[in-house]
Amino acid sequence: MTTTVADNPASSRFEITVDGELAGFLDYRKDGDEYALPHTRIYTEFEGRGLGTELVRGALAEIAERGGTALPYCPFVPKVIRDHPEFLELVPKDQRDTFGL
Repeated sequence: MTTTVADNPASSRFEITVDGELAGFLDYRKDGDEYALPHTRIYTEFEGRGLGTELVRGALAEIAERGGTALPYCPFVPKVIRDHPEFLELVPKDQRDTFGL
């Protein structure tokens, strides 16, 4: 199984593919260098494989590489950040309590 996480700026979302097939996405709203992350979705036939975590980690890594910040409105994203604290710095300090971080 080959997975890839890539930005699709035309759709304002990061997408994860499995063997070339779209398996899910993480929507974003971009304002300058700030990415609001409202919704994550993994399609039913791909659930239970850890792809949601892989998608969020890939998206956060890309945001970090771009020097951006993240506002994790989707409840799944803060869970991933708690499990992978290397991404905590992406959430502005004054916003962390809002997201339980």
